[in-house]
Amino acid sequence: MAELRRTPISGLLEIFPKIFPDSRGYFFESFRQDWLEKEGIEVDWIQDNQSFSQRGTVRGLHFQKSPFAQAKLVRVITGKVLDVAVDLRKGSPTYGKHFSTVLDGERNNLLYVPTGFAHGFSVLEDAVFVYKCSNYYNKPAEGGILWNDPKLGIDWLVEEPIISDKDKQWVTLDEFTTQSGGGL
Repeated sequence: MAELRRTPISGLLEIFPKIFPDSRGYFFESFRQDWLEKEGIEVDWIQDNQSFSQRGTVRGLHFQKSPFAQAKLVRVITGKVLDVAVDLRKGSPTYGKHFSTVLDGERNNLLYVPTGFAHGFSVLEDAVFVYKCSNYYNKPAEGGILWNDPKLGIDWLVEEPIISDKDKQWVTLDEFTTQSGGGL
């Protein structure tokens, strides 16, 4: 069984699987649908993604607009990242707030990110990052929030971030709020 921890932002859930080490290595269940169902979360996962990123990389903050919005279940196979989710749910009492946690290949913890959030991560150690998605990626539905928006105040824990040109061009939270009418 896994230990489930609710975060300060409603809907975000951190999961710590039970790991069974022995002299040969270890075993753990990396995903069980009933972990989420126990919390009243029912998601049909339809796409798995994997990326490798070098230390210092920042990816995000990304989301998919409706009707292509995605819930995500994220984890790290090897390495370590600071995983960040920003609440963009219209009318949410925590709209514009973020939650961050370190995901790493030793603890094998996961973060469930529901639809309505922007998501990103910074790489603290070279990392293989994997995540399940509840919807297919759709290029025209892609959106994002500027990773270093001062209003968000996210400490990415990297000194010289490596950022894609695309991620340097996203709008601020205030610009997104004005353009979207207050959320996803």
